[in-house]
Amino acid sequence: MPLPKVGDSASLDKVITAQDLELFGQVSLDRNPVHFDEEFAKGTRFGGRIAHGMITAGLISGVIGNQLPGPGSIYLSQTLKFRAPVRIGDTVTATVTVTAVFEDKPIVTLDTVATNQDGVVLVKGEATILVDG
Repeated sequence: MPLPKVGDSASLDKVITAQDLELFGQVSLDRNPVHFDEEFAKGTRFGGRIAHGMITAGLISGVIGNQLPGPGSIYLSQTLKFRAPVRIGDTVTATVTVTAVFEDKPIVTLDTVATNQDGVVLVKGEATILVDG
């Protein structure tokens, strides 16, 4: 696969559902009541249930593995800064943008960001990806 160019960008959108939280909780074994128990969650700073932060991070992974750089891409590293909660019903847009390409090896650096339907930044970070395939 050819290396992408600096400035190349791709994104995907997903509406977060209660089923997403349930499935993620089953796979990850993260059953924190802030994700599953509305009464418990009302007593937290969030005032209600929120999605697992790693669901949003997983959407970033989805862009990387399916679109940019695409199939065969392998994570070397990823930083994540969680800025705002995701709630059931939110539409999350995950976007990756190429910020550096290492011509001597098949590695790219990506700016990674996820926002909600109101443009609020939910997660921000940087990924280093081995482009293989």
